[in-house]
Amino acid sequence: MTFAHILAAAAIACAAMAAQAQPAPAVGPGAQQQPGAAPLVDGEVRKVDLEQGKLTLRHGPIPNLDMPPMSMVFRVADPKMLDAVKPGDKVRFTADKVGGTFTVTSLRAAD
Repeated sequence: MTFAHILAAAAIACAAMAAQAQPAPAVGPGAQQQPGAAPLVDGEVRKVDLEQGKLTLRHGPIPNLDMPPMSMVFRVADPKMLDAVKPGDKVRFTADKVGGTFTVTSLRAAD
């Protein structure tokens, strides 16, 4: 196999992966949960770390992660999520394990 063949195969693989990419996570007050997505969880923002792209939440149970209620630090899937919240805000969010890290995948103001 030549180098050109390897590059062509890599380009095809990248295109296939891009076609399977997930839509951008829901962000902001009007965000809607995607069908089949992780369940919405009630939480309260405790700290926002813009530099690290992290959010500390006090939250209820997260069934898909088999996690009891607690306070913990999460990464956010999209740093823009952090612009919409401040400490003390009540939120609803989804979280999942992404690349081995607990990550908030959608975030909105609580109703």
